[in-house]
Amino acid sequence: MKKIFVKRGDDIIKEGSQSDCGYIIEAGSFQVSKVGPDGKKLVLGTLKEQEIIGELGLIDGLPRSATVTALEDCTVTVLTPETFNSLAKRNPQALMPIL
Repeated sequence: MKKIFVKRGDDIIKEGSQSDCGYIIEAGSFQVSKVGPDGKKLVLGTLKEQEIIGELGLIDGLPRSATVTALEDCTVTVLTPETFNSLAKRNPQALMPIL
């Protein structure tokens, strides 16, 4: 799996964008938000180290339901659909935290 670095303030996922992977947070934290009916930003929560971002996109392939923004410089591991499917076949128990 590939690691990437995300700078503070950068969006790793944008609400409405196509789902193509998930991420495991190795270092740092992210804010999860979405646009409310009034057009204002609604903060839904914060994700920290060892949590997973965007896992639903690996399962349902639907557009992203929220925006995820780095609160500090972060490191994440990219979880591609191929990696996810391989893990599901070889070690389905490893996917229990995601499901």
